[in-house]
Amino acid sequence: MSVRILALVGSLRAGSHNRQLAEAAVKLAPEGAEVELFEGLAEIPFYNEDIDVEGTVPAAAAKLREAANAADGLILFTPEYNGTIPAVLKNAIDWLSRPYGAGALSGKPVAVVGTAFGQYGGVWAHDETRKSVGVAGGKVLEDVKLSIPGSVTRFAETHPADDAEVAAQLTEVIARLHGHAAEPAAA
Repeated sequence: MSVRILALVGSLRAGSHNRQLAEAAVKLAPEGAEVELFEGLAEIPFYNEDIDVEGTVPAAAAKLREAANAADGLILFTPEYNGTIPAVLKNAIDWLSRPYGAGALSGKPVAVVGTAFGQYGGVWAHDETRKSVGVAGGKVLEDVKLSIPGSVTRFAETHPADDAEVAAQLTEVIARLHGHAAEPAAA
């Protein structure tokens, strides 16, 4: 049985290092794990209960929920914007948190990783993302972390998939997420 892992990227920039990191995750997924990179976060409107009505949920938000519902776990790739989580990723978490108590994140294992230019690799954003996912009902893997500093110089000429240290660390994150996602749900 293959474990399906949905990857969400908090940067909309086509050449972002976090997107490249997510592409590396797709490429490096160990046997038995399939990482799917979700496309379309930019099209999802800001969460608003007035438009989150059964039968009229915006198509882009419905597509996100369907992808998350079909996944066994999620991996979120986030840069750090002004010391915190990018709005596009927070918005995705908000849509996945509803309906309250039964959202697409509910009980699913979630790992948060990423890279940023600063010396700490975006840890503030990663911590804020873990907090938001936990409140939204996801099973945050607090001990599965990867924050890669110095993205602008480290990945200036090297794709994350071709950086041996990053590839090994990312493969370990996916393997650990795979292990949690493959566990039978608690009765």
